Amino acid sequence: MRGLERVQMAEETRAGSGSVATVEALVARVPLERATSFATRRVTARDYVLVTVTGDDGVSGHGFCYAGSTGGEVVRSAVTDLLAGVVLGRDPFLVERIWQDMYQEALLHGRTGSVMRAISALDIALWDRNARAVGLPLHRMLGGYRAETVPAYASGGYYLEGKGPEELGAELAGYVESGFRAVKMKTGRLSPAEEEERVAAARRAVGEDVLLMLDANNAWSDLPGALRTIERLAPYDPFFIEEPFSPDDIDNHARLARATPVPVATGEIEAGRWRHKELLEKEAAAVLQTDAAVCGGITEFRRIAALAAGHGIPVAPHWFHDLHAHLVASTPNCTFVEFFPDDAVLNFRRLLDTQLSVREGELVLPQTPGLGFRFDPAAVERYTVPGSAATAAA
Repeated sequence: MRGLERVQMAEETRAGSGSVATVEALVARVPLERATSFATRRVTARDYVLVTVTGDDGVSGHGFCYAGSTGGEVVRSAVTDLLAGVVLGRDPFLVERIWQDMYQEALLHGRTGSVMRAISALDIALWDRNARAVGLPLHRMLGGYRAETVPAYASGGYYLEGKGPEELGAELAGYVESGFRAVKMKTGRLSPAEEEERVAAARRAVGEDVLLMLDANNAWSDLPGALRTIERLAPYDPFFIEEPFSPDDIDNHARLARATPVPVATGEIEAGRWRHKELLEKEAAAVLQTDAAVCGGITEFRRIAALAAGHGIPVAPHWFHDLHAHLVASTPNCTFVEFFPDDAVLNFRRLLDTQLSVREGELVLPQTPGLGFRFDPAAVERYTVPGSAATAAA
């Protein structure tokens, strides 16, 4: 054993807080009750990788990530076959060191995508376990900024068969009637004229004072195509246009930001602080939508949010409101949690034993230790992909 490794292991032993005893992971495939369309794809089911990390003190923490419609086994394998050995036997409170070692272990296998989502799930589980071990809600352990509630916007407005502009407007108006002062809808799937009709109906329905956000889900492949639609939508005062191009096309995000008064938002599929740094330096995003279950976990999310704060850029995390409520509550430049009022699209909530409550359009923060929920055993049993569960032990 090299000298530096001996010193590091000695430091961990002196920390005296026990060690990680087991890492468990499985794939839960939750079908959508109704096939739902985005600008560029159609979704019928969602794979979630569920991770549980348990210390030798018996305290467990949960982590998770989304893996598309069929990719759960890839991520689960990265958790148990590639990364679990880095985590087992370690002091769970040395999260920064464990994160760095996981990242180093995964260098040859993927610094984004499935492997980084696996790192994210393990990192989230460690933070949850540690907060439970000290008896604190995660948002307080992270350094609370908001104590009781966090701002949220209602996310919906998907393309469904038989759903026209008026039905879309009625959906968004319902969110406003329930107390939300900001709503989001999909755009980019139809012609510019048809998209204008949808956005016009949405604006009429919610009124002038409600923030109306537009999500294009990588709808356009070139700047002229994006501008044709966005120039027609700009008069309806969109708060931002989200993911207009492929996440790899950072230059066109920057060009669009210079060409339109509509702020550009992106970053939900980005991983690591370095890609976010490029978005910031090229002025390609007025709002970052960093997802802690994608970017590298809570540890990396906090670095990215601090980097964004140094550029004067707000962060409005992408979905998983049960997780991101804690991060928005503990990060001054985080502005909104994306909240899905039902489980029709974000059906992850079907796997949880506790749901967040809403008060006047804001999410009420959990005051119980950790994330404030557990995986529901009956739901997990129902949706687990056969043969996908695996456990690694120290």
